[in-house]
Amino acid sequence: MSKYLRFIIIFLLLFAGFPSNVRAEEVLTWQDCIKEAAGNHPDLISAQEGVKQSEASKKITASTLFPQIDSNVDASRTKTTTTTSAGRTSRMANSYSYGVTGTQLLFDGFKTADNVKAASEDIKAAQYNYKYTSSEVRLRLRTAFIDVLKAQELLNITQEIYNIRRGNLELITLRYESGLEHKGALLNAQANLAQAEFEISQAKRTLEVAQRQLVKEMGRTQRSLLRAEGAFKVSDVALEKPDFETLANNNPSLGKLIAQKNSASFGIKAAQANFFPQLSAQTGASRGGARFLPQNDHLNAGVTLSFPLFEGGLRLAQVDQAQAIFNQARENERSTKDGLIVTLEQTWASLQDSVGTVGVEKKFLDAAEERAKIAEAQYSLGLVQFDNWTIIEDDLVNAKKTFLNAQANALLAEANWIQAKGETLEYAD
Repeated sequence: MSKYLRFIIIFLLLFAGFPSNVRAEEVLTWQDCIKEAAGNHPDLISAQEGVKQSEASKKITASTLFPQIDSNVDASRTKTTTTTSAGRTSRMANSYSYGVTGTQLLFDGFKTADNVKAASEDIKAAQYNYKYTSSEVRLRLRTAFIDVLKAQELLNITQEIYNIRRGNLELITLRYESGLEHKGALLNAQANLAQAEFEISQAKRTLEVAQRQLVKEMGRTQRSLLRAEGAFKVSDVALEKPDFETLANNNPSLGKLIAQKNSASFGIKAAQANFFPQLSAQTGASRGGARFLPQNDHLNAGVTLSFPLFEGGLRLAQVDQAQAIFNQARENERSTKDGLIVTLEQTWASLQDSVGTVGVEKKFLDAAEERAKIAEAQYSLGLVQFDNWTIIEDDLVNAKKTFLNAQANALLAEANWIQAKGETLEYAD
């Protein structure tokens, strides 16, 4: 073995021992993004906490229906001063007591029961809000994923365009040096190549921005090198015109408003219950005396009936307020449903248009590629003028970009259609 060969082997072994600073590119599928966003996205976590708050609020409201038991311990020292004709005398007295007291609500016009029912509807509203948030997160995540796919493909296309422009420049340079082409054609080819170089740099920056957005929508805090893996294929085409009203009724944004309306209806009943008397029972046991650890027992039991006689119109105002809240919720529901039906029809029509456009642009691209092949051969033989040839080449470049935009727009239209239906993050497409 020669000294030169031994040196190469030793160098490679030493180099292999050092850690590489080059970070591997992370490949992410759509399902990978969904799985990560489901556990990390702050909007979803916030919405889930909203559900927990509503559940706790119901428990707080329902606690009034159960016995309320309190305990107390008291110790005091009292100084009593008496003034007589003989003078002033003072006496100190100690007092100790401890005991428990229980109160049970017997009747309040079903106010608490209605408040509990309203709280149950609030839980439903929070659950629907979580689904709606999940639907919004899915749309943003899908949009970011599509943007990365598009940016990756655009970078490939700009590389292809650069190769085309460089080949064109080489051909035109040869013809110019041979006296078969004018200087204007050469300068135009040089400008096209410079533009292709710029578009490569621009595409790289676009990809970095798209990657940052995708990382954000997955719930990560730091940007990482990643690559989206997927096809520009629309699966939820919905060729048959669906029942938009049925889809609107199943949308979580409408479900949330329906639950809020139902909660408001129980709010009216709870406000009306203020006009009924409140009946509760109390019982207690305690010990008291002048010495520590008193031995004197005291027991008490009774019922309390309370009914406010005049509160300056408070209860009437509360009923009016509850009725207005219900009316507002009812009209919000109607307005949202009407808007959902229109949005569903618009997004469905947009999806059909976008899918159709992809097919049309593919035909234009095939035609442009074939024309470019023929024109390049004809130009090299001098059968086509430069002006005609460069127009055909520009058409090919534009056709590649237009077809990519059509593919991305179709995927975005599909994402908007799925969101309009109210599908959540877990929806498979």
